[in-house]
Amino acid sequence: MKISKIKFNNFRIYKGENEITFLPSQDEKNINIVAGKNGFGKTTFLTSLIWCFYGKMMVEVEEKYKKDIKNAGGYEKFLNTLLNRDIKNDFEQSNLNDSSLSMEVELSDISIPSLPCERVLIKRSYNLSTENEILEIYIDGLENELAKEVGLELFINDFILPREIAKFFFFDAEKIVTLAEAKSKSELKNLSRAYSEVLGIKKYEDLKKNLETLLVKLRRNGAKPDQQIKLQQLIEKEKELKSLIELCLEKKTEIEKEILSYSNQSDSLQEKLIREGSGITLEELTQLKSELEMFKKDSDEIRGRLKKMIDLVPIVMAGKKLIELSDQIENESFADSNFNININENPLLKKSILNKLQSLNINISKGNEIIKLFQDSLEQYTIKSSEESSVLLDYTPEQTRAVKAIIDNVKNGFSIQFQNIVREEKNNKLATSKVFYKIKQAEARKGNAVAQKLREEKAKVDQRILHLSQEKGGLIEELNSLESQSAINNRVLSEYEKNFKLVEADIAKSEVTEKLLLKISKIIQRVKEDKKYSLQKSILLGLKKIMHKSDFVHNVKVNVYDDIMDIDLLDSNDKIIDKESLSKGEQQLYATALLKALVDESGIKFPVFIDSPLQKFDKFHSQNIIREFYPSISDQVVLFPLLEKELSEMEYKTLQPHVNKVYIIDSENGASKFKFLKQDQLFAEIKNEEDYVHSN
Repeated sequence: MKISKIKFNNFRIYKGENEITFLPSQDEKNINIVAGKNGFGKTTFLTSLIWCFYGKMMVEVEEKYKKDIKNAGGYEKFLNTLLNRDIKNDFEQSNLNDSSLSMEVELSDISIPSLPCERVLIKRSYNLSTENEILEIYIDGLENELAKEVGLELFINDFILPREIAKFFFFDAEKIVTLAEAKSKSELKNLSRAYSEVLGIKKYEDLKKNLETLLVKLRRNGAKPDQQIKLQQLIEKEKELKSLIELCLEKKTEIEKEILSYSNQSDSLQEKLIREGSGITLEELTQLKSELEMFKKDSDEIRGRLKKMIDLVPIVMAGKKLIELSDQIENESFADSNFNININENPLLKKSILNKLQSLNINISKGNEIIKLFQDSLEQYTIKSSEESSVLLDYTPEQTRAVKAIIDNVKNGFSIQFQNIVREEKNNKLATSKVFYKIKQAEARKGNAVAQKLREEKAKVDQRILHLSQEKGGLIEELNSLESQSAINNRVLSEYEKNFKLVEADIAKSEVTEKLLLKISKIIQRVKEDKKYSLQKSILLGLKKIMHKSDFVHNVKVNVYDDIMDIDLLDSNDKIIDKESLSKGEQQLYATALLKALVDESGIKFPVFIDSPLQKFDKFHSQNIIREFYPSISDQVVLFPLLEKELSEMEYKTLQPHVNKVYIIDSENGASKFKFLKQDQLFAEIKNEEDYVHSN
């Protein structure tokens, strides 16, 4: 499936009609470049596609869209923000009829089951005056009864691209590092849900959830009148706590926005104060602020690693106890692995063994004797192993992995790592102090009345930031308390429901539901086990291709336990590599390899759109990404680079043999439009623009 044409009409910064085509070249070049400066509409391009495909359901694609719609005051008001500002102003001031916006996407090389076709056109439009949103789908130029019968929104979701996994095809290359940073149980659960969506497991999990809901409903039907009162109280408490949690989250979001606004004011006042107090240039000021911000980020990252190392100090001091703990975990793992197989109770296994013994010219009676001897030995061995390996810890697989990772970290150069981190923090503090001193020195001329006024205003703003930060801290504590209360209430509710006796009419339903739940749980576990091996292989293959460190990641292990699917990177000694210890560039490499593996495993052939490509990569890894990742991730790839920052001229030359079409986003009077270029004209065009700006 490929996108052959996209047409914008009054969508935000794209005023009027703007069309861009990605018709495939004869030599199967798969990469298309849409370059543009910040604010020219690269991110708007992706937003327009998501809206065109999913409309109000775009909230299920990415959390960002959910926040945008909420901040706008709902989907209807959000639609008003999509209309080009000039068109909207003209409509409001002179009541012009032209108050509509639309997006069209034409797909080619598309395969729809039981529906042979060459092209599918999706068009979504909105009219501000009538407040009507219209979705249209044309298959080979005609409306189709199948699409209408299924429902147009559902047709896109089921036959084009499921919205649950769209985020893996429309992504910001800088933000995908969140895939590598997940560490808490809640983050891992969210990540596991994403894996489930892409790997096709979600439909089974949705069915399981529906069966669990049905079972709860059947149990509640059996509550007696006196039990109904308490049941209702617990249900109401659950609803109340959920509402309070939502209010807290909304308030926290509002405070964070307010803090950001005041922080911008503070930075602006700081800039004015420095410029008033000294002869420092704007370029020098920007450079100093950039350096200070960089050192602050480095400090946060170093302190995070230092805190983690300090948390391990008591464990390091435990010495021999740590070795005993490791031995006990190994013994318990060994004990768990010993299980009693009763061959006589497994006719298929017994028959298989007898057949193999007969092939050795051993008759059936002798074969039965051999099986009996083997069974007796196995039982004795299992009992002996169980006696020798007493269970003291009984860790879950998740806990066992976490403890082993800590022990491996302690064994493998804890002291050297700790000293290096302390040295890094010391050097970073020194560098930060120097830059901060330069900024402070710029605030000379304290007697200056303007500088004094700016200083007073900045102090008020900083005080407000402090107050809001304290309020946010209180909200976080309240939120934690509410979530704890909710968890306790849910446990009480679950236990209480077990006391209800099912009404006779629901007994059979409950039994069938429980059997189905058991079966679907086994199916989910089996599918996850099957998928994990192919995912492990795909991730490792991707990492080997794009990482320039030889054998840095020796193996990849996908762990499946309960409702969590997590991924471990292993070194050449099969020790777990702490993902937090990876640099930002290495984290993005891992996330990139994971992303490609997920796209491959999904089996969905859809174009991949990448915003901010090559962020955080050094020149070696950039070359690997250009050669191994972009040409192979999809039959059609669209990159949105910021030239010279996210794609250099040298990198482009490496990419050029795979490039199909090249566009730059031009802006005139605040309106963006697409300008087609020949492949070898991209950087020449940029240089011409720079020369023109400098000459004027």
